[in-house]
Amino acid sequence: MNMNQCGAVFIGPTIINLEFPSPDQDVLPGIKWGKIEAFPSPAYWAYQVLARRLEVNSVRYKLGHTLKEEVGACLLGGHGIPAAIGLAAFNMLKDYGAFEASAPSEDLLYELLSQPINIGSKLVRYRFAKQKARYLAEALGKLDMETPPLESGLYLRDWLITLPGIGYKTASWIARNWLDSNDVAILDIHILRAGLLGGFFPKNLTVERDYLELEQLFIQFSVAIGVKPSELDALIWYEMQSSSNMVFKLLESFRDQPIVKLKPRLARAKNGQANTDQASFQF
Repeated sequence: MNMNQCGAVFIGPTIINLEFPSPDQDVLPGIKWGKIEAFPSPAYWAYQVLARRLEVNSVRYKLGHTLKEEVGACLLGGHGIPAAIGLAAFNMLKDYGAFEASAPSEDLLYELLSQPINIGSKLVRYRFAKQKARYLAEALGKLDMETPPLESGLYLRDWLITLPGIGYKTASWIARNWLDSNDVAILDIHILRAGLLGGFFPKNLTVERDYLELEQLFIQFSVAIGVKPSELDALIWYEMQSSSNMVFKLLESFRDQPIVKLKPRLARAKNGQANTDQASFQF
């Protein structure tokens, strides 16, 4: 007989018990719930999301106060840009008024992004300054001329991907942040690995080639375990990038897949604490 499993959340003197299906029960056809303590099983993710929700440890998604700022913050971050540098570049442009009434020129944005940026106790250079200046100038110009659709995350994302330099991941990131949307998902290598290990992604799909198919599978999985996609992708991203060494050990069984040929990187500072700037900046 299948027995349900229980987890507890301690909030001060209060204990809240959460009940989950048996580890051997299917969450989706062919996918077992697994144990709530077994990283990275479906039950583990469901428990972690619900526990954080009960603890009021929710993620604040928005990085800006206007849609222009949100587009700028996400466009200046992303692949190849450390989160702290992306955020610093965004704040520097914001201080210069780049996201106010009229869009600055590409030349001015390039000039600003080419300046050394202060990151804590050191000065750094922003990578891809010329390319991102062009993308940002076009995006801000279009936002000045058009009113983007805000009825849903999907509508906003479809509008955003018409902008140069913005693909499905960045567009989904902006739409999720700005609208707190659950009809899109922010997928990257960390989410893909979690899906492989948890069994809710097939081995033959990639984020670059199959984004929309993976997104539907991810949303379907989120619904099946009873959590919001927006909560789940943020949690998975943070835990997967914070546990790179463990993840690569678990991925040994996928050795024939291109995904595991990437080298793990250290995701924690020397003092053992997680990089909170990176976590808050998302993917």
